Amino acid sequence: MKPEVLVRWTPSHSADLYGIRNWSLGYFDIADNGNVIVKPRGATSETATSLMELIAGLKARGLTLPVLFRFADILSSRIEQLYEAFNNAIRDANYKGDYRGVYPIKVNQQHLVVREIVEFGKKYHHGLEAGSKAELMAAIACTEDPQALIICNGYKDEEFIDLALYAKKMGLQTILVIEMPDELPLLLTRAARLGIRPTLGVRVKLSSRAGGHWDGSGGDRSMFGVNSSQLIDIIDRLKQEQMQDCLQMLHYHLGSQVSNIRNIRSALLEACRFYVELAREGAAMRFLNIGGGLAVDYDGSHTNFASSRNYTDQEYAADVIEVVMNAADEAGLPHPTIVSESGRATVAHHSVLVFNVLDASRFEPRGVTDTLPAEYHGMLANLMDVRKSLSSKNLQEGYHDAVYYRDEIRSHFQHGNLSLRERAFAENVFWDIICRIAAENKERKYVPEELQGLESAIADLYYCNFSVFQSLPDIWAIDQLFPVMPIHRLCEMPTRQATLADITCDSDGKIDKFIDLHDIRPTLPVHELGKEDYYMGVFLVGAYQETLGDLHNLLGDTNVLHVRIGTDGQAEYTHEIAGDAVADVLSYVEYDPREMINRVRNAAERAVREGIITAVDRREIMSAYETGMRGYTYFET
Repeated sequence: MKPEVLVRWTPSHSADLYGIRNWSLGYFDIADNGNVIVKPRGATSETATSLMELIAGLKARGLTLPVLFRFADILSSRIEQLYEAFNNAIRDANYKGDYRGVYPIKVNQQHLVVREIVEFGKKYHHGLEAGSKAELMAAIACTEDPQALIICNGYKDEEFIDLALYAKKMGLQTILVIEMPDELPLLLTRAARLGIRPTLGVRVKLSSRAGGHWDGSGGDRSMFGVNSSQLIDIIDRLKQEQMQDCLQMLHYHLGSQVSNIRNIRSALLEACRFYVELAREGAAMRFLNIGGGLAVDYDGSHTNFASSRNYTDQEYAADVIEVVMNAADEAGLPHPTIVSESGRATVAHHSVLVFNVLDASRFEPRGVTDTLPAEYHGMLANLMDVRKSLSSKNLQEGYHDAVYYRDEIRSHFQHGNLSLRERAFAENVFWDIICRIAAENKERKYVPEELQGLESAIADLYYCNFSVFQSLPDIWAIDQLFPVMPIHRLCEMPTRQATLADITCDSDGKIDKFIDLHDIRPTLPVHELGKEDYYMGVFLVGAYQETLGDLHNLLGDTNVLHVRIGTDGQAEYTHEIAGDAVADVLSYVEYDPREMINRVRNAAERAVREGIITAVDRREIMSAYETGMRGYTYFET
């Protein structure tokens, strides 16, 4: 056997370990100095900036972590790549129709995000999708391009319909999508009353489904959309009103994060049949809206795993164009304008959550020796015998025996038969046994089921300055995976394994599932904490997380920095949005911060009168309380 050769740890080793070059689409990489860098135009970018430099910049400006970085250049690049993929597919196939994207505001409703999407998408006539009255009002206010589409989905009351019709009257390309049969009579009534001839779409329920977390919007039992018989009723009613020419769009939605291209093709084939039949019924069909579903490869495995996708943007566009063109040609119909509502794939990459690690708890035995205490219970001797006899050949037996004696020792302690020192000694011996078994497991090809998971049982716990519930709610709610990694010290080999805990008082406030090319990892490789701050990043968090976040433990929005990177690599902080202060989050849950300050001031004054504190104490107490009201809800380090 050849002796192992020690190889110096390099950024390339870290890149392989964390998969950054697999999931980042080239927007993030590791520099030679071991820091994560941002490449605003992807892998071909000639310019880059370091996340550590951005942190230094925000600290110099008086902001603290955690912070959400939004990179406008990445947003622009993703829109450009989407249109490039479809336009290339259209050219290669000699397709006679166009492609128009619309951004679903629900994916990230933040004003600056929507505004930048409109700005970057203007040259492509990129539109917006609204699923509520508030989103529609935002879309109307943000849309200046008369060629950009505004797609109106979701439940619609009179006010929603009127707003959409008025937008059309102002010259905006507003399309009202019929989601439920009962919407049509109301829509026709309001259109007649306002004297506006609407442009209509209809959402159909497909039998095709995508599977995964988000496939509830597809299939026969989906919440929105009409079935075949309801679609016939809609056509007949429009014919009766001599308005079948108003129906111009077929819409369907297979689901979000569709990882398998075969499901996309299958659904599209079925949708094309509906489109063709509507055209044969006399509808003036022009648009085929394929909804969302374009997935993000969160784990970088390029597979049909739920957190990945087995296709590229180019393959997605080429398949869509091929299927639609074949269906239209067979039916003798003009090629429709293809509309997609790709929100996740547009915004996911442009946001990164960065936070500092506050402390660590290490799960490992301390000071274990072969010597028993002077006075000891017999069970301790049994446990020590297990430790001494442990070998690679009896790991299962040793594990079972150790667990048995550990439980017996705890029972004796509860009944007063063991001292606290004896129990502490036994716990150390037990965890020493577990650590030895876990170390042996790393060298074995086959690990018995009961010995699996020991790595996570003995992993460190890194306490981090953020809230899962506020900034990463999908981790808690649906076990969504996001790439997580240190953003510096990547020239060093990480020697610890850890799970991450946030600063909320909740056992669910943690990250204990991490991406891996072959499976889900229960722990994350990390570095030993030193005297300097240790920084970590959670990537691809631009979709849904900001709006879904809640105020668990009254931890509010993080600081946000919008960054644009110049051709010289110089970062420009275009917008700085301060995170919530304590007073802000208290007001969200119906407290009055001014009243609270007055109540504490009165209580402190009473304490002065009663001689409990001095007047100087009162001043210091009120200063601390009022400063706390103005402070960040997170740890200010």
